[in-house]
Amino acid sequence: MSSPVKIVILGGGFGGLYVAMELEKTLARDPNVQITLINRENFFLFTPMLHEVAASDLDLTNIVSPIRKLLRRVHFFAGDVHAIDVERKQITVAHGFDHHTHTMDYDHLVIGLGSVTNFYGLPGLEQHALTMKSLGDAMHLRNRLIAHLEEADTECCADIRQPLLTFVVAGGGFAGVETIAGIHDFLHEALHAYPNLSEGDLRVVLVHPGEVILPELGEKLGRYAQRKLANRGVEILTNIKVTGVSDDGVELSDGTYIQSRTIIWTAGTSPNPLLRALPCMKERGRMLVDRTLGVPGHPGLWAIGDCALIPDGKGGFYPPTAQHALREARTLARNLMAAVRGERTMRNFSFNTIGQLAAIGRRTGVAQILGINFSGFVAWWLWRTIYLSKLPRLEKKLRVALDWTLDVLFSKDLVQFITIRAATVSHAEESSTPRADVLRQAG
Repeated sequence: MSSPVKIVILGGGFGGLYVAMELEKTLARDPNVQITLINRENFFLFTPMLHEVAASDLDLTNIVSPIRKLLRRVHFFAGDVHAIDVERKQITVAHGFDHHTHTMDYDHLVIGLGSVTNFYGLPGLEQHALTMKSLGDAMHLRNRLIAHLEEADTECCADIRQPLLTFVVAGGGFAGVETIAGIHDFLHEALHAYPNLSEGDLRVVLVHPGEVILPELGEKLGRYAQRKLANRGVEILTNIKVTGVSDDGVELSDGTYIQSRTIIWTAGTSPNPLLRALPCMKERGRMLVDRTLGVPGHPGLWAIGDCALIPDGKGGFYPPTAQHALREARTLARNLMAAVRGERTMRNFSFNTIGQLAAIGRRTGVAQILGINFSGFVAWWLWRTIYLSKLPRLEKKLRVALDWTLDVLFSKDLVQFITIRAATVSHAEESSTPRADVLRQAG
């Protein structure tokens, strides 16, 4: 009996997971095909809503979906990919409490490992900056905001109140703008619970290297977003970069030094470092693929999402966005099915960007859909409606919709999620004899 065709998918983001979900409906039904998805976490994170967790608009579990509930026929393996051997068609994966390794064979390998934060070697940045790439990042930021409010409210910290309540976000793209808008709203609403603090104590700064924030949406919408944020008190510094970070502040390229204990870095990403060792053509760390999403010169090797550089047929490349990754997944799943079944016809990936949206706080947003610009409440409503429709699983859609409804009726939660053990003691059980003697004497 011949062994089954083995398809291994690395990464559980928008690219990798949705390839697996497409194959779930087709090839995964074939007993002669074995499909495995490998991811570090056992859940899929809906990253467009990550800033809402940091700003206490959504419960942390509502933007994640357990992969095992999304996939029934596709096998799931929770582990870290350590190495890829494209010549032997093997991968090395580590997992478990002792992080032991396994070697897994494959016939087809889909690489969707995404990107990681890049600190560009700037002094002190990696040691002091917070990031916004994972669920843990969002919770860490939320805890930091609340901890600083608690600390600054005490009388003994009056002298360091300014750096405690100064928050700097580096990067004026979608992640940076949505993050600063969310935390600005959260901080100002939270102030009512802290009697020793006032709005004048808060300082929220956005540092952007370009002329206008949100350059992906064009100058008009970018300037609209700048005006809205500036009118609320957000300081926006354009044509300026972060050059270094220390324990008590941020140094900028114009020589300015901002005293702050919190910097959030959203200004740089790079493809997963694991790709560097692969013997295939790359550009800026991303794997060059053909329009079928296959890696030239390596049959059975495919790439998708942030780590793939996909030609658009017009002399350029497709942007690494979630909406592209979703469509890439459909094309790749179709081509995998064709390859397994011995078909020669492969489908070329082709997709035109439908639109892009950003929420900028206080029920306002900016959007460009099918070439039409939207701003204000309408754009914010579009943002929530479209992303809610893309969120996997009905259960999560309902939970998010409920959270949004409750957010209108009640103030934001100020609870820190501290993951430390409760206090304990360890000593011999106390004798009851002294207690009995005391009672007899009293009688």
